[in-house]
Amino acid sequence: MLELAAGKSASNGDLTVQDSPLVIRGMTVSYGQKPAIFSVDMTVQPGAMTAIIGPNGAGKSTLLKAALGIVKPLSGQVLVFGKALDRQRARIAYVPQRASVDWDFPTRVIDVVLMGLSRELGLLGRVRMRHMAHAMECLHRVGMHEFADRQIGQLSGGQQQRVFLARALAQDADLYLLDEPFAGVDAATEKAIISVLKSLREAGKTVVVVHHDLATVTDYFDHVFLINTRKVAEGPVEQAFTAETLQAAYGGRLATAQIDQISGAAG
Repeated sequence: MLELAAGKSASNGDLTVQDSPLVIRGMTVSYGQKPAIFSVDMTVQPGAMTAIIGPNGAGKSTLLKAALGIVKPLSGQVLVFGKALDRQRARIAYVPQRASVDWDFPTRVIDVVLMGLSRELGLLGRVRMRHMAHAMECLHRVGMHEFADRQIGQLSGGQQQRVFLARALAQDADLYLLDEPFAGVDAATEKAIISVLKSLREAGKTVVVVHHDLATVTDYFDHVFLINTRKVAEGPVEQAFTAETLQAAYGGRLATAQIDQISGAAG
């Protein structure tokens, strides 16, 4: 059980554990002898877009996977909308890194999107007209409706990423977790993805994104979570995305001039 009671402050302004879509406390994950993340706390703001940023190997993806139970932590607790993860999985949609998916699996684009409706379809997987219509609507939102019958392995990287976003949309979740959705995609795909994510925020959904491009943080996100094995900073972009926090997270991996330029844009 999470030690914080549902009515107590989650140490992020006046937000409570009950109010937050995702609360992580004391999360530690190790691959071998060295911790990938160590005693990390995170409190996600509802109805906002949050970027998880940090240098390569900082534990960004590990934090997301541990929150979802994909990797087993050494320690740590997770609450989703104030309840245990297993009771709230239907409210979460997850888009993994594209590199972690077997794109050679012989399936059509429309079938991938329908996987987002697996809870509704049940064990028999009986697809009805309303399910197909909903899946097509989701493909339309990401600009991929014309590719519905195409084999997923025949698509470009950017197109595949859009399809997996459409699968997440089909779930009609309340919390969307995306792991590097902009990695290796073309400019048109990035524009399409961020447009969809912003529309989710406008609809009151919560979006958390593992992100690598510091230059777009201020344009894309409301809140930021900086990590380098441990939490470095957390909060609204204008407060937490600064030269000081970037230096603390990245150290010498970013030139001082580059840090000043990025953090200056945030101001």
